Amino acid sequence: MAKPEVCGTRQVGNSASKSVIETVNGSHRFTITGYSLAKGMGSGKYIPSDVFTVGGFDWAIYFYPDGKNPEDNSVYVSVFIALASEGSDVRALFELTLIDQSGKGKHKVHSHFDRALEGGPYTLKYRGSMWGYKRFLRRNALEASDYIKDDCLIMQCTVGVVRARREGPKLFSISVPPSDMGHSLKDLLESEIGCDIVFQVGDETFKAHKLVLAARSLVFKAQFFGLVGDRNISKTVVEDIEPSIFKAMLLFIYTDTLPNVSDIMDNPSLCTSTIMIQHLLAAADRYDLKRLRLLCQSKLSEEINPSTVATTLALADQHQCQELKAICLKFIANPENLRVVMQTEGYKHLEESCPSLLSDVLRTYASGDENSGPVSGKKRSASSIFGQDPDHDRNPTESVNLDGRRQRRRV
Repeated sequence: MAKPEVCGTRQVGNSASKSVIETVNGSHRFTITGYSLAKGMGSGKYIPSDVFTVGGFDWAIYFYPDGKNPEDNSVYVSVFIALASEGSDVRALFELTLIDQSGKGKHKVHSHFDRALEGGPYTLKYRGSMWGYKRFLRRNALEASDYIKDDCLIMQCTVGVVRARREGPKLFSISVPPSDMGHSLKDLLESEIGCDIVFQVGDETFKAHKLVLAARSLVFKAQFFGLVGDRNISKTVVEDIEPSIFKAMLLFIYTDTLPNVSDIMDNPSLCTSTIMIQHLLAAADRYDLKRLRLLCQSKLSEEINPSTVATTLALADQHQCQELKAICLKFIANPENLRVVMQTEGYKHLEESCPSLLSDVLRTYASGDENSGPVSGKKRSASSIFGQDPDHDRNPTESVNLDGRRQRRRV
């Protein structure tokens, strides 16, 4: 008895490929000096540009001062782009620009690029094929315009040759590890090889390389190589900055990364990450290290909490870090955070040293409150946090003022 046939599905491996159609673009500027002497050449006579190459093909610009067609009676000037090398079915896009020499930027532009989706690229079938305009511009309009200056006119030509290529799966690849430049420069700093400057910071000294510092900081560049700088200086004293913070700044300059507290402090328990970053932000501002400044702001925004937000707000205001300041204000103005923040030493410092910031907090709270909508059937007012809600019941109640003192009021 014959065995029944079993029908099944044969698995075929999946594959994919991609065809990319793009243009290879190039431009050529063609200047004609002595335009008035070219008039009267006759229709069909042209002034050629030098040959230029785009997309593997040679091209040239032809300018006809008396027009290309005799029937136009020299009323118009003509401009064409010609294929100047052997080729068949060369597909391309073109743009011709007559430059406004008054400086106003009112150039006359005829662009095929803008109309590519309408009719597609233009096809040039053989050497000498041309694309352009028989009636590019009336000659009297040209001669009365700012396109001609000192008997000179300038044209800009852009050619985009269409190319197609296939992208298939890559059969072979060589993995490239990430850059270790930062690690190598850190080793150079720590080895002190080639150091030519010593910084005295408090009781500690740090050696570094002037060229590295100047490449990373405009302040160091001016100090060592500027007009009033001293390139022969070998030691300098740095004041108003902690040694650990200066060390952290040097590590960033050499590695381009934000150092950890454990890499800087002998006893990390004595300094939190937030405190170190706050001081490092001030140092970044002092030495014009823009990337370090942004890294510090980003890190501080991630570490905001009720105990640190007030000091971070004061720092952001002092160093004009507007994004960080806005984040701090929104955090403090949150009713869930405000009461806790008002009990911190940092908030007391704001009251004593930065009273204007309290007004910013109040404005932020009021702005957020207006956008929050009803809460528990009624809209909360700013006084519900910064004092007493006037719609509250008339029993004695406890509230918190801007100065953090609790009081009992009867409304």
